[in-house]
Amino acid sequence: METTYNIHPTEARWTHVALRVKDINATIEWYTENTPLSLVTRREDETGYAAWLGHTDNPHSPFLLVLSQFFPDKDPFADAPNTVLGPFAHLGIELPDLESLKEAAEKMQAAGSLVMPIQEMPPPIGWIFMAKDPDGNTLEFSFDQGVYATFQELAE
Repeated sequence: METTYNIHPTEARWTHVALRVKDINATIEWYTENTPLSLVTRREDETGYAAWLGHTDNPHSPFLLVLSQFFPDKDPFADAPNTVLGPFAHLGIELPDLESLKEAAEKMQAAGSLVMPIQEMPPPIGWIFMAKDPDGNTLEFSFDQGVYATFQELAE
């Protein structure tokens, strides 16, 4: 059965990054507790489980983190290694202030997820720390990196 949606982008859009996960419930919980992402939807089909995480404040330009956990006997990638983002390849999250960044780093440290402590890097990087999700993917949390602000300026 093919699903047709009534809303389509007006041009090609970057929509998601997909990660293969071992335990979708643990990964959903980790991301919703430790990042600003919310669970948008989840489903199960004959191949396994899927979930979409994202920001719900911009429905006209969605960008999602897609999580997929395949059933062992239905995994179309069973013969391929389960690669993860790291050590440098990462998902980036910019926080609004240094205090929020410090609080997030403390939370990651307590959870055992911190892999690079908070530090100030030369411009344009700013303040960052690195953490690992339950599957070993690297996330960079930053403040004053300017990605968000610079893009807003360039896009205007």
